Amino acid sequence: MTSPLHGTTLVLGGARSGKSNFAERLAVETGLVRHYIATGRAFDDEMRTRIDTHRTSRGDLWTTHEEPFDLVGRLSAIDAVGCVVLVDCLTLWVTNLMLEERDIAAESARLVDSLPALRASVIFVSNEVGLGIVPDNRMARDFRDHAGRLHQQVAAQARDVYFVAAGLPLKMKG
Repeated sequence: MTSPLHGTTLVLGGARSGKSNFAERLAVETGLVRHYIATGRAFDDEMRTRIDTHRTSRGDLWTTHEEPFDLVGRLSAIDAVGCVVLVDCLTLWVTNLMLEERDIAAESARLVDSLPALRASVIFVSNEVGLGIVPDNRMARDFRDHAGRLHQQVAAQARDVYFVAAGLPLKMKG
């Protein structure tokens, strides 16, 4: 990439597809001030280790913000011209909202509605969960449906959309 991103970018892919690494490279290549919003929560030692590994691999040139619920508030608080914000990831955010029994449709609409006013470049990372078999339980189906609807809404607003598989990005929009 030879010029900074402007607007919103969505990076989708499966687990361990390389989507986060690709999104981080996009952010670094902008040359802008980097912010990272982590939506994951450490419920156990394994997740704490994953979070620490990700934080260490990014290095000191990122400002990390942990935000499991209020993405709009956090984005608004750090929004500025000259910065790029990487949000990793939307599916963990949906999980957090579900576990807290929040109104996911309203939270998703609030996030999507906030995007056009942002001055920062924003890169969302999310797991594509709709390519597999239909889940066998209601909660998993609800999760897949919430994530799928959110992806469609963010993709409609985004300037660029990528799908990553085996570390290879496929540009779908932009």
